[in-house]
Amino acid sequence: MKIGRKSTFSLLALMLAGVSASGMAEEKFTFLTNWYAQAEHGGFYQAQASGLYKKAGLDVSINMGGPQVNVMQLMAAGRADCTLGDNGQALETWEAGVHAVTVATVFQHSPTVFISHDKVDQPQQLKDKTFLLATEAYNSFWPWAKSELGLEKVKIRPYTFSVQPFLADRNLVQQGYVTSEPFSIEKGGKPFYVYMLSDWGYPPYGNSIICMADTVKQRPAAVAAFVKASMQGWKTYLQDPTAGNALIARDNPQMTADQIAFGIAQMKKYQLVTGGDAQTGGIGIITESRLKKSWDMLVKNKLIDAEKVPFGQTYTLDMIKDAKVMP
Repeated sequence: MKIGRKSTFSLLALMLAGVSASGMAEEKFTFLTNWYAQAEHGGFYQAQASGLYKKAGLDVSINMGGPQVNVMQLMAAGRADCTLGDNGQALETWEAGVHAVTVATVFQHSPTVFISHDKVDQPQQLKDKTFLLATEAYNSFWPWAKSELGLEKVKIRPYTFSVQPFLADRNLVQQGYVTSEPFSIEKGGKPFYVYMLSDWGYPPYGNSIICMADTVKQRPAAVAAFVKASMQGWKTYLQDPTAGNALIARDNPQMTADQIAFGIAQMKKYQLVTGGDAQTGGIGIITESRLKKSWDMLVKNKLIDAEKVPFGQTYTLDMIKDAKVMP
């Protein structure tokens, strides 16, 4: 077929346009999780595996945290654009000079639990038990538990992330995540009871997305795109986690399929992702009133100084308000 000069130029223009479109580089974005890859991070891996980040114009790297990893320090040092953590962390690190802000959340309430051998009707019935607590507990839920649950005088032993001491001693109560420790304890074959701290009034969100204030200010479109794509990832992960689980297994080969399945089942059972305000505001939604409850709690328990941590600067609703990823 004969192609005229005008047609040649038109074809060349189309080819160049195609090269330009396909050659457009996605904006690099680094996200740091708060632990080794697991079901609790599934929506982020799902978004990566299914191309949601790429579709949003982002080239996202997901890096794992761990037991000795201070994710807030790494983010402040420029090693990540955003990280995953308890939204109380953003408030506490603000006082230390790390100006981080909460922009969205994965869990509508904290997955932190107490696990006991005995069934109780109220937390005060645990006051004669010995509690296994990790170091981080003293800067998060434990001051609240002491003051609000009547546990000021209980005995405490270190929790070393092994459930064996708990299984061996009926007088022990241990902290945990509802998506994690119960899986290991269940294998012990003995009855146990799990109590969500949120059911007893503990106010923080769980697994919040936290970014440096400068990142939100300088790259608002990228942060908003990351948040929306992540919440889309969470929606599809809860429907069919196959793609996300493949990446979790790649990054953390020690994470078994059974444990991942348990974590997903627990997230669904307790509506961690889809409950609460997510029912009306969409997955990931945060509200000023809920965030203020966490701020008030930390001030009351002297974990932050109200004058040094300006509440209004520690969060933004702008990154999540238009996402509207409905459960």
